[in-house]
Amino acid sequence: MANRSEPYSLSPAIQRVSTALRLTGWISFWSQLVLAVISAVVLLFAGASFGAAATNPATAGGGVNPGTGAGLFLAVLGLLALFGGAFWAFRYTRYSRQLRLAGQNRPKRGDVLQLLRFGLLTNLIGMLLTILGAQAIVGSLVAKSFAQGVGIFTGNFQRFINPLDIFLVQANTNTIMAHFIGVVATLWILRAVNRP
Repeated sequence: MANRSEPYSLSPAIQRVSTALRLTGWISFWSQLVLAVISAVVLLFAGASFGAAATNPATAGGGVNPGTGAGLFLAVLGLLALFGGAFWAFRYTRYSRQLRLAGQNRPKRGDVLQLLRFGLLTNLIGMLLTILGAQAIVGSLVAKSFAQGVGIFTGNFQRFINPLDIFLVQANTNTIMAHFIGVVATLWILRAVNRP
C-alpha cells in the first residue's frame, strides 16, 4: 500500500517528468524498434542481392550502380544509429523509475537533460546519415531510369528499376520516420522537463 502512495509524495514536477519519460519512452522505443527491424530485414536482403549482383559475371557493366552501394552503406549506418536511438528511448523508461525513487539515487535535472540531449543527438545524426543514404539511392534510381532506354536496345535488363530498388527506398523511409519519432519524443520530454 505504501508503494501506491509513494508517487503522490513526489513533487508535481518530478511526477510530470517521470510520467513523460515513461510513456514517451515506451512509445518511442517500440515504434523505433519495429521500424528498425523491418528496415534491417529489407537492408539485409538488399545487401545480399546487391552483393550477388556485384560478383555475378553476367551482370558486369550494368548490375550495381555505385550510388546504390554508397546509399546502402549510409542506410546501414543510419539503421545502426536507429538501434542506438531505440536503446536510448528504453533508457528513458529506466530514468522514469529512478525518478520515482526516494533518496540519493534519484537522477538530478542535469542528468535527465544530458540523457535527452544525447538521445536527440543520436536520432539527428542517424536521420542525417539516412537522408544522405536516401539521396544516393534515389540518385542511383534516377540514373537507372535514364539507362533503361539503353537497356532495351542492349538486352541488359539489370539497368531496369526493380522491386528491390523500391524496397531499399522504403527501408530508408522507415528509418527516417523512426528517427523522426525519436526526435519528437525527446522534444516532448524536454517540454515536460522545462515546464514551470
